[in-house]
Amino acid sequence: MPELSSLYADYVMPTYGRFDLDIARGAGCRVWDFSGKEYMDFGAGIAVCSLGHAHAEITAAVSQQAATLVHSSNLYRTQPQAELARRLVEITGPGKVFFCNSGAEANEGLIKITRKHGYESGRYEMITFGNSFHGRTMAGISATAQEKVKKGFAPLLEGFVHLPYGDLAAVRAAVGPKTGAILVEPVQGEGGIHIATAEFLRGLRALCDEHGLLLLFDEVQCGLGRTGDWCGWKSVAPEVMPDGVSWAKGIANGFPLGAFWATAKDGLCDTLGPGTHGTTYGGNPVCCAAGLKVLEIIERDDLRANAVTQGARLTAAIRGWGSAMVDEVRCLGLMVGIQLKEGVVALDVVKALMAEGLLTIPAGERVVRLLPPLNITDGEVDEAVAVLKRVLV
Repeated sequence: MPELSSLYADYVMPTYGRFDLDIARGAGCRVWDFSGKEYMDFGAGIAVCSLGHAHAEITAAVSQQAATLVHSSNLYRTQPQAELARRLVEITGPGKVFFCNSGAEANEGLIKITRKHGYESGRYEMITFGNSFHGRTMAGISATAQEKVKKGFAPLLEGFVHLPYGDLAAVRAAVGPKTGAILVEPVQGEGGIHIATAEFLRGLRALCDEHGLLLLFDEVQCGLGRTGDWCGWKSVAPEVMPDGVSWAKGIANGFPLGAFWATAKDGLCDTLGPGTHGTTYGGNPVCCAAGLKVLEIIERDDLRANAVTQGARLTAAIRGWGSAMVDEVRCLGLMVGIQLKEGVVALDVVKALMAEGLLTIPAGERVVRLLPPLNITDGEVDEAVAVLKRVLV
């Protein structure tokens, strides 16, 4: 059988800068290549595998549902979708949920609900922020305030205004008669683990209330337990209530599921009626069964608290070394960003860590992200810390 690298070179489009690693299997926070070499996975599929690889209870829930009903289309009602929607509303607040397949699609839904909501008044513009990331669809890259994702895809979707992250005065100055919504990540994941201040989120809410705008939170990477709360923004400013939220990544432990919630306030959750939005696979019973089990286990095993504890242990250890390679460490729960000194390249550090048996994720040129499963243990954190110390000190 040909090597995987040859098969990829011949048959898979070259859209990713892949590492030279072929993963054969996984269990918990560990994966193995085809030679049997073991790696600790502190990327978790980029914050996707909230409960680690091959979790027995997830496997059982998915297997049972797959043997019962895999797909019926959204022309009909199914039990897992209804139950998962109810659970997400309980976590977030009064409103309704639409299910899709990815974070990009979830953000696409927030963009569409903004357009539909503001159609009569001509308020279609959306404010987003520097270093944001909102997906790879045409609307997603239009919303994303990073030029590198836009290059070669003009003309982009109009109606997006990009402002500096955290600059409330800039937002106030930019609001105009066409502004319909503000879309913000409470914690920027791809941007390098930049955490919004409580003052910024409160200020955005006040501006939206003053001008009749929608406040939308992209929680694709920071939502559903990763920051230590069900909602990432509640780890920062729990009193702030958004009008819409997008999720994906950790929602179903690796099964393709995304969702967005819209508030019941002023009937926003009923804005997208029949024929205005849809998906073939979104909210299928198997993925929803996985999502229900993920949320059940996070709640049952108090993994939100574990995220806070283990994130603090990781951060304290790295800060304590006084490494000449590290500028600062940013952390909220189990979203940890190691900001490297000028001249230290994140990709080089990630490759060095991989060679030592620890998988991490770069964010831009100078940030290494640690996004381990929420059920990571003290011993596993200690193992990872030892590897990090060998490379960074």
